[in-house]
Amino acid sequence: MCRFVGTLDVVSSYVEMNLLSLLRDFKRSFSSYRPLVEVLIYRERLLYNLREFERRYPKLAIAPVLKSNAYGHGLSTIARILDGEDLPFLIVDSLFEARLLRHEGIRTPILVIGYTTIENIHRSNLRNIAFTITGFTQLEAVADSLPRPTMFHLKIDTGMHRQGIMPSEVTQAVHLLKQNRQLKLEGVFSHFADADSPDSAFTLKQIERWHEMVSLFKKEFSTIRYYHLSATAGMRYADRIEANMARIGRGLYGIDPVGTSDFELQPVLEMKTIVSAVKELAARDYVGYGLTFRAEKPMKIAVVSVGYFEGVDRRLSNRGVFKIHDQFCPIVGRVSMNITTVNVSSLPDVKEGDEVTVISKEREDPNSIESIAKICDTIPHEILVHIPQHLRRTVV
Repeated sequence: MCRFVGTLDVVSSYVEMNLLSLLRDFKRSFSSYRPLVEVLIYRERLLYNLREFERRYPKLAIAPVLKSNAYGHGLSTIARILDGEDLPFLIVDSLFEARLLRHEGIRTPILVIGYTTIENIHRSNLRNIAFTITGFTQLEAVADSLPRPTMFHLKIDTGMHRQGIMPSEVTQAVHLLKQNRQLKLEGVFSHFADADSPDSAFTLKQIERWHEMVSLFKKEFSTIRYYHLSATAGMRYADRIEANMARIGRGLYGIDPVGTSDFELQPVLEMKTIVSAVKELAARDYVGYGLTFRAEKPMKIAVVSVGYFEGVDRRLSNRGVFKIHDQFCPIVGRVSMNITTVNVSSLPDVKEGDEVTVISKEREDPNSIESIAKICDTIPHEILVHIPQHLRRTVV
């Protein structure tokens, strides 16, 4: 059985490396191809947001969060922009994401912040990478079996009750950490549960618990490099927190969900495509699946070859807008898998091939990420992460 499991591990590693190679070859073969739908990434806006966090919080090192395809912006695309910046590390969710970055030549240190199996920790041969210990059972397994020195960050549960060792387990955790010389504790961290709420009571309680943990670990360990609690929403509490680092995800991409920043963040992403057809409708004509829209009078619609497969949320049906010729054109009918239709009756010169801004980079526009999220009654990063990976990210 053990021999069989070992064989599966080798096969899995072989398949993964071949997949990475195929992805790289695929990207090279399509370098001259102009896609119908394109995601634009504004490099200077990304770096501006990073610099603003560094300027506003000079006592904190800023670690960009690139998990979930860099919040939909493109994992490798964003990493290439940030590689070479003076950063403590990049944060990803999985070992697979870390391997992708190393395969793309990214040299910045990496923290895998999600759960990683013991087998994958053992198998990893990546350099300058740290894993997260997300619970006491995992810590016991790691401490009992590490084949080589490995860097870790220990997550403490200060009240969110997802991942992290409980405060009641800390004494045992310290004992295990001190016993195993292979286990190199680089960082200790936690995560806020309600930092974007106007009610600060729960967050302040988490900060209190966090300070108890920091005091204990500083007393027991002199070699821990990083203490981090805040993500973007918690940065308004930064001056009250004992930490030397912060994790910035949505703020890096220009999303300020609580509107409390004393600096203006700049959205980094824009999605564009073109009009694929223009149609004249008579009064009482229907548009789209389910007959949810009916023309009250003669009108003109544009067919746009982008739908919920390309990241246009279906909840925008009969509610959202696209931008054509500097005008916001209402979506009519249901958003379908690869097609959305908009009312262009006010545009006399609209024609096939005209540019369409599906997602605007301007926060005030009714088709910005934040505006779309409000229409859909969700959070901006849910919209962002549903932009599929196969769409080309072009840095401008």
